[in-house]
Amino acid sequence: MLSGWFLWFILFWVALLIILMSIGGFFMFRKFLKRFPKEDGKSDMDWEEYYLDQTKHLWSKQQKELLEDLVSPVPELFRDVARHKIAGKIGELALKEKAGDISEDLVIRGYIIATPKRDHKFLQKKLAERKVNMSPYEHLFS
Repeated sequence: MLSGWFLWFILFWVALLIILMSIGGFFMFRKFLKRFPKEDGKSDMDWEEYYLDQTKHLWSKQQKELLEDLVSPVPELFRDVARHKIAGKIGELALKEKAGDISEDLVIRGYIIATPKRDHKFLQKKLAERKVNMSPYEHLFS
């Protein structure tokens, strides 16, 4: 029978594995839900790809750098996913508005809309660092 410190080590290891697998399973399930087709037959990720493909030619180097700067506070592990989601939302706005190119205004509006409300304070801080007038975007933050 197990006793003493070895028992506690095994119990700690089992608990750690269960916790880590639960966290991984949660993120995998979220990814699965994003890939799951909606009523229109396309998933959220399919729409993001569509908007990116349709607006790829509208992005200037300056706007790509702006997007890269805005996503810099996102942890590196999640940055690619965040960039993809935000660029998809910006592309969606550009197509809806029939924009001739991706402007700074579109990048900022798309970023605000695509970002969860809990992260808006980080975005506002980043926009303040860039000296961007946030008054035209205040309605998007609420």
